[in-house]
Amino acid sequence: MNPTNNQTRAVLWDMDGTLIDSMPYHVEAWTEVLEPLGYHFAPEQLLKTFGLRNEEIVRDHLKLDRPQAELQRLIEEKEERYRRLVSERGLALLPGARRWLDDLKAADWPQAIVSSAPRLNMAAVLQGTQLGDFMDTIVCAEDVERGKPYPDPFLLAADRLGLRPQRCIVVEDAPAGLESARRAGMKTIGVLTTHEVLEADRVVRSLEELQWEMIDNLLPDA
Repeated sequence: MNPTNNQTRAVLWDMDGTLIDSMPYHVEAWTEVLEPLGYHFAPEQLLKTFGLRNEEIVRDHLKLDRPQAELQRLIEEKEERYRRLVSERGLALLPGARRWLDDLKAADWPQAIVSSAPRLNMAAVLQGTQLGDFMDTIVCAEDVERGKPYPDPFLLAADRLGLRPQRCIVVEDAPAGLESARRAGMKTIGVLTTHEVLEADRVVRSLEELQWEMIDNLLPDA
């Protein structure tokens, strides 16, 4: 890839809820960890947290009143349970995802995953899917000090690809991720897999609805 080629365009993918349906595993893992402690929550509460880091989830959304050391232990236990579920049951790509991964690769578009998932979770997902075969770089939670909705994760991915942010299209299912992409100066496609309403340059119900014309109109080749 020539980093100075202004014709080059890239797609930066969110992972959970965009490429894979991991929400049931996250809900089950949180439930197994928290219900014995007397905490109960509706799955809808977790929908609001997609794209955020675990520390923000437990502090700002689940509002767990526990010492910091115990919160960290609960987070680690939850993620261990999540990875076990991924290993035992596997993960399927969401409708349309594989077609787009194949088509973009065939068209020589650089691709990246930009996720708030911890590195160990990312490794478990990559082992259970073929996503790594399509990616030129992967950004996970440990790679940046500030995660989504800050622009840092997407800016890092663009830098690794050798591209200006304006040459990148972000595909996301969560408001936090879309805000992160906008703040990075990137065009956005929202996928309504986990939310009923999203603010993005283009919005589709699923990746099966996405068309090449939508992408070309976002970033003309000139």
